[in-house]
Amino acid sequence: MPKASVKRLIECNKQQLIDLVLDIESYPDFIPYCLDSRIYEKKDTKDNVFIIADLTIGKGVFKATYKSDVRFNKNTDTINVTNIDGPLKHLNNKWFFLEKDNLTEISFDIDFEIENKFLNIVMSKSFQHGLNKIADSFQKRANNLFKGK
Repeated sequence: MPKASVKRLIECNKQQLIDLVLDIESYPDFIPYCLDSRIYEKKDTKDNVFIIADLTIGKGVFKATYKSDVRFNKNTDTINVTNIDGPLKHLNNKWFFLEKDNLTEISFDIDFEIENKFLNIVMSKSFQHGLNKIADSFQKRANNLFKGK
């Protein structure tokens, strides 16, 4: 089961970065291998934001859509994502945000398993590299949208 963590220090305030991560519909515009996204449900309460969304990811002949449950806790500034449906046996990822001066440290931990055992082995070999590319994409997007503003 691939597990990985990545941390970045990004030049923007915490709320801007949280909003960027929760803007799931824009993921195909800047995240590698993300081909499509769809929000089915979004509920914003006093303490939480709840989102049910699909992401279609793929490269070459491999393409799959998975449905996830996204929960943002406004009190702890954390986002937890679990899978509901799709090719993943399980998915658990957590986003942590910590503001330091005009910078925000973002930490992203992910643990998942694909139903297909062969693909699981393939993903295990290159997963950290792929996760770094995704983190780089979020950092580049944040810099383009918020740096110096």
